[in-house]
Amino acid sequence: MTGKNLVRYFLIVCFTAACFQAAVAKDHQEKQSSLSADGPYILYDSTGGFRMVWVGEDAVIRDTSYAAVPAGFSFPVVSGNGKHRFRVKLHTFERQPWKMPQPEKMLVISDPHGNLDCFVSVLKNNGVIDENYNWNFGDNRLVIIGDVFDRGKDVLPVFWLIYKLEQEAAEAGGGVSFTLGNHEEMVLRGDCRYTKRKYKELADSLRIAYQDLWQENSELGRWLRTRNLVQIIGNNLIVHAGLSAEFLKRKEAVLQMNETVGKGLSLNKEGRKAVSATSAFVFDTKAGPFWYRGMVKSADKYQPVYLPDVIRLLKKYKVDRILVGHTIFDDMTTFYQGRVIAVNVDNEENYEKGRGRGILIEGNKISVIYDKKSPEPMF
Repeated sequence: MTGKNLVRYFLIVCFTAACFQAAVAKDHQEKQSSLSADGPYILYDSTGGFRMVWVGEDAVIRDTSYAAVPAGFSFPVVSGNGKHRFRVKLHTFERQPWKMPQPEKMLVISDPHGNLDCFVSVLKNNGVIDENYNWNFGDNRLVIIGDVFDRGKDVLPVFWLIYKLEQEAAEAGGGVSFTLGNHEEMVLRGDCRYTKRKYKELADSLRIAYQDLWQENSELGRWLRTRNLVQIIGNNLIVHAGLSAEFLKRKEAVLQMNETVGKGLSLNKEGRKAVSATSAFVFDTKAGPFWYRGMVKSADKYQPVYLPDVIRLLKKYKVDRILVGHTIFDDMTTFYQGRVIAVNVDNEENYEKGRGRGILIEGNKISVIYDKKSPEPMF
């Protein structure tokens, strides 16, 4: 190799090394900066103690163990941007009845997807919580139709706020109902394709899979396994995606379906099918209640349900309407002459454009709710 070529080779090697080091540094910087306030995750051990893991506002991971739950134990929850903060107390919980009476007022929203700003905004504007994130809705009920996981940066704060409000509402004679969505079943079986990087990196730092933070030894994992898939409140049947004609044919009771879901959340698709025919159906990605879009989509690929079947569903469960989330629309949208109401919207976009964010049901009166103005009649 000539001297000139040797110099050229040396320069190429140096340039390549510099580029590699820059790429590594950039990747390291991105990983460092992607962590933000998160948690806490509360994980119990076999002796009655627990481990609490969280990421502070300084993006540093904390990991603390307790031999037992201290009396009056509570902990702070902070949003990733530091804008929202509140304290949470651990409380007992159980599966809610699949059928319950309707209170004077019932506010229904859907698919928060880790967006705490939008979640808090609509709750505050409609009197569900006060400025300190405390329950302010008396003996009325808040309903969230699934999908807190994924896409947003504040999954834990949204879950913890729902968990917190559930206890406060019960003490006031009201209630909070969170029904499971498809993103809950996805994450708990390990499908994290829509999960933000910050969550995966925290799990990587702990040398576990992200879904391991949500197993039955965790507080929120236990809580999620007692949430319902289908719930009836007064004259309203609530389900995340929709009910297919196949659902109408099923002979299992709704209670059995709800319990089956709780037992199968951590299983993969094959494991769910192996449990029972009920389990295979409720988790089915075409006709099952987690995924079925045929109540709000008419294309053949969605296997749409038709009006006679909808009427039979309403008669079978003795309700006037079905409330669904899952599928995004520009605003509150009705189908089958008002018998099905689609509640899911792009929450951030509707917040910015002043469009509907959910519905308020008072008896048979239904209104659209907003972030900055009073409810307006839907019909």
